[in-house]
Amino acid sequence: MRVFLTGATGFVGGEVLKQLRAAGHLARCLVRRGSEGKLPAEEGIEVRYGDATDPSSLDGTLEGCQAVIHLVGIIREVPLQGVTFDKLHPGATGNLVAAAEAQGVRRYLQMSANGARPDAETDYHRSKWRAEEKVRSSSLQWTIFRPSLIFGPDDQFVNKLADLIRTLPVVPVIGDGRYRMSPVAVQDVAAGFVGALERDETVGRTFHCCGPQSLSYDEILDLIGKALGRTTVPKLHHPLWMMRPLVSLLDSLPFFPITANQLTMLLEGNVCDPAPWAESLGINPQELATGIRSYLKK
Repeated sequence: MRVFLTGATGFVGGEVLKQLRAAGHLARCLVRRGSEGKLPAEEGIEVRYGDATDPSSLDGTLEGCQAVIHLVGIIREVPLQGVTFDKLHPGATGNLVAAAEAQGVRRYLQMSANGARPDAETDYHRSKWRAEEKVRSSSLQWTIFRPSLIFGPDDQFVNKLADLIRTLPVVPVIGDGRYRMSPVAVQDVAAGFVGALERDETVGRTFHCCGPQSLSYDEILDLIGKALGRTTVPKLHHPLWMMRPLVSLLDSLPFFPITANQLTMLLEGNVCDPAPWAESLGINPQELATGIRSYLKK
């Protein structure tokens, strides 16, 4: 099968591309000029230059493909550069859906997010829901995946926390640290996408993709510390009444590590039941402690 893949140079996209090739599929990757060097130089990978937010750049690029895997998304807006949730989520998704319908591609797999819903507190989750609606209202044979927090060798969560544990005598924690998450391995997320391509029973379904454990933020810090060879991870909990106004004040500064949207999502938690996804696609989700030991350096 020839699969049109967006986001191939990203964290999840790189693993999806690897597993597509391992399964014998051909991958046609949409990339911006200058980014093609991030793709592996091997047979079975085609490059098409374009931008998911520019519908004209998609003209003819999907022809000859049997499926689309759309992974493009952002976790933080940069409005001055035109990088917004609305443009990158429902906007780009609408462009891909229209291009697939116009160019005869029937199978369509969408990356969304756990927590996407119309009445969500955050712009991020509401924009992910609007993107899903573009998919659901199409004529395509669609499947939607909603991953929780994704971990893996190049992630921007576990690795950052590991750096804090390595360098600071005490790790700062917003609030009580009891908010819960079910981190999911990037390999398992990619396996779901690749496995769903030829499973008719996944058409028209939305899957929540989580790891097998519900862990508090403090527990995650302790597991990362253990992987780094630490017996304990000292923590300093900062009260929410102090942190919320500070985050709101510094939200627009790109160097500040967390936005108001991200803080709301963190405190809301990120858990789900992985059983329907895992059972439908034959996945045995990795536990966080097992997964991070393979890439964290002491």
